[in-house]
Amino acid sequence: MKQILLSMSMLFAMSINAQITDCSELFISEYVEGSSQNKAIEVYNPTNAAIDLSSYTIERYSNGATNNTGGGVTNLTGMVASGDAFVLTNGETDIASTFGYCDPVLLALGDLAEPNGSYPTPMHMNGNDAMVLTKNGVVVDVFGRIGEDPGTAWSDPTGTWWTNDHTLIRKPYILKGDINGLDSFDPSLEWDSLPENTWTNLGTHSCDCQGATVINEFRDVSYVMYPNPATSKSTVVIKANQAIKKIEVVNILGLTVLITKTNIISTKDLLKGTYFVNIKFNNGSQSDNKLVIN
Repeated sequence: MKQILLSMSMLFAMSINAQITDCSELFISEYVEGSSQNKAIEVYNPTNAAIDLSSYTIERYSNGATNNTGGGVTNLTGMVASGDAFVLTNGETDIASTFGYCDPVLLALGDLAEPNGSYPTPMHMNGNDAMVLTKNGVVVDVFGRIGEDPGTAWSDPTGTWWTNDHTLIRKPYILKGDINGLDSFDPSLEWDSLPENTWTNLGTHSCDCQGATVINEFRDVSYVMYPNPATSKSTVVIKANQAIKKIEVVNILGLTVLITKTNIISTKDLLKGTYFVNIKFNNGSQSDNKLVIN
């Protein structure tokens, strides 16, 4: 049994390493553009070391602007560990404010909040503003397209709005940011879309740079599994762009402990620990992920 598990672990590691082509710099991993002032940007550290954020900024290029003068700049602070995510939120707390306020639940999920009453700042985005992550003044990632005003929002090829009243999560196989802020922006290529005011997954990110992440052999399949880590006696939801045929949960001993044909994993009968999740889709593809239960 030990030899079999060792061989499986080696194959799993080789599969991950074969896909890694960058993972050397921070990038934007989640974008929350909700109602009122429910705004947040998550930045993910895909490297194998902690990163000091004092050299990084989040900037907003408002309504097609080619500079951040009207959108504002926020200097990030603190450290972000390897494989961890840092969350910047809007800091408006005055419920009587003309501009609205940030939901306390969302505010509590942040590592840094922009000062209350500090309009305009990057976290006053509204779906048609380019968001830029820089390091020492150099662009390391861009959400949107600098210099373009898309109207209400950037859209996919069908014309469906993506960046207004939505939460977007970077696809797991994206390993680096977009440093070309002038190229065209089709959010459906690198992002998964969730409904307005969804921030369940905020603060964690699945990325193929880390061993505990999604590996998609079929790139037409994308999904989000949240929350992860999860707690016992709760539920984990998997949302995908393909119908799910079956989900199998396997413990570290290689034993199947749960099988479901829905998109929900119940943790009520699972002990605390680490599990491997195999997701089989109706189109014949499958993906493996790691689930941690605390």
